[in-house]
Formats: sequence, C-alpha cells, structure tokens
Amino acid sequence: MLGVTILGNNSAIPAHDRHPTAQILTLHNELILIDCGEGTQVQIAKYKIKYNKINHIFISHLHGDHYFGLIGLITSWGLMNRDHDLHLYAPPLLKNIIDLQLTAASTSLPYNLIFHPLGSNGIIADEANFTVESFSTKHRIPCWGFIFREKKRLRRLILKEALKYNIAESTFANLQKGEDVFNRAGELIKNATVTTSNTAAKSYVFCGDTKYDESLIDIVKNTQLMYHETTYLKNLNEKATMRFHSTTEQAATLAAKAGVQQLIIGHFSSNYSNLDEFVTESRAVFPNTHLALEGLTFRL
Repeated sequence: MLGVTILGNNSAIPAHDRHPTAQILTLHNELILIDCGEGTQVQIAKYKIKYNKINHIFISHLHGDHYFGLIGLITSWGLMNRDHDLHLYAPPLLKNIIDLQLTAASTSLPYNLIFHPLGSNGIIADEANFTVESFSTKHRIPCWGFIFREKKRLRRLILKEALKYNIAESTFANLQKGEDVFNRAGELIKNATVTTSNTAAKSYVFCGDTKYDESLIDIVKNTQLMYHETTYLKNLNEKATMRFHSTTEQAATLAAKAGVQQLIIGHFSSNYSNLDEFVTESRAVFPNTHLALEGLTFRL
C-alpha cells in the first residue's frame, strides 16, 4: 500500500488553521516524513501517526516553512527514548544547523541520526521495498524534489498449479522472479503456467518549491501520484515566476504534459483563506486534481 497523509499545506507561515509543509508517506510498513515545517510533531500526534515507525526524513530545502519543526521533533524523540537509527536526507548545511542546536542545548540523542547530504540528481536511497530519487527544482535557493518508487513486486505463485506440475518448493522463489523452472521429472515448466502477475509497483512524486519548469516533465513522467506546489491562483502568474513559485494552472499543465495519473496541490499562500478556487482552476486543466487538505490520506 502507498498512501500520502497531509500534515501541513500552507506556505511561509501558519495561517487560517493551516500549517507549513509536512507529509507522511506510507510504503508497506514504512513511514516516511517529507518536509517538517513548524508544528509537525503536533500534527503527527493529532493524526495519531506512529512516530516510532518513521525511519527516514526528507527535507526539500532550507526555507523555514519546510524544516523549522525538525529540531523539536528529533529532540522529542530523544526524550521518548527512541533507540533505532533515523536517516535524514537534506541540503548539506542542515547538518551544521542541527549540530549547533544540539551543542547549544548540550543535548545528546540516544539514537543514531544518519545524515545524507543532497547534492545531485539520482538515487539517494535504496531500501528493501522502495527506492528514492532526488531531482533539483528551480527555486530561490537549492531545492529538491523526490520520487518514491516501490520495487517491482514478485509474481504470485498459484500453489495448486505448482503442486500439480510436481515443482519442487526450492524453485518457488525462482518462479516468483519470473523464471521458468524444471520440475522433479526434468520437464521445463513455463512461468506463466503456475504464476500470475502482481499489482504494478506504485510511485509518488513530491515536487519541492519551484517555478514552472517543463524540464521536470521527463523526470516525473507517467508517475501515478504527484504533489506540486500551487502558491498562487493563475492571475498571479508573474508574481509566482518572480518569487520562484507556481500557480494552479501551471501545476496542472505540468501534470497533464507529464501524463501523471493524479495531482495533489498545496503550499497555499496565506493571502487565501478559502481554497475552492485552487481546485476549480486546476481541474479546468487537469481534472484529477485534489487539494492537499490537512488530515487527508491519498491512497494508491
């Protein structure tokens, strides 16, 4: 199962009962935190997220609304006696910031905080069930997006058929990998005879803060679920470009050109108390668009 739970959807400052950017990605039994704006640990408690299952955190960039909640989170987990590794993927300067904060408070964490500096496009994490790829976006400071991909799932074994063809259990793993095998009688058994394909591997794109950038089309092409910022409505196109942000129409256009299946929009400017127009404008270009409302979970 792949699911994205929205913890924060606002830009710059908390406003209108909305919080800065933070999301929880669920991949099988793994929980992954993406960005950590102010108040994230409060949101984690509010939505009853099992924080002890969060072993990976990804920070897109070093504007405060994307990481100011981090030091509180990692020190709270220390006070809760967390004892297993936490992997943090972020721009290199964040390590210095965290080290300074911990030193100033004379704080030692009871767990290993393993820092992975972002620096180039490509695979940055390769775990048992998923991979993570980073890509740079066009923002005022270095900023990154992330593509989370499930690893290809093994084929499903039809046990009744495998036994019928007298196939040794020791070769079941080979069958699940898609291989043909010989049975106990030395006969070659075609894989499709005793297995079926599993569900397709799922993918999620988190696109960090960025102005409209068509170079991202090939990077996010054909992914199933994409989050893209929409700080402004379409009438503020020039302002969005000047401030290295995007509008509703721009995010929807990118999703349509990239052939993604579903779009989530967020990072709303505090100038807007009502978000209805955001989804209306986006759906005019890309119908399968949804607001990143806090507390919602989008499942694939």
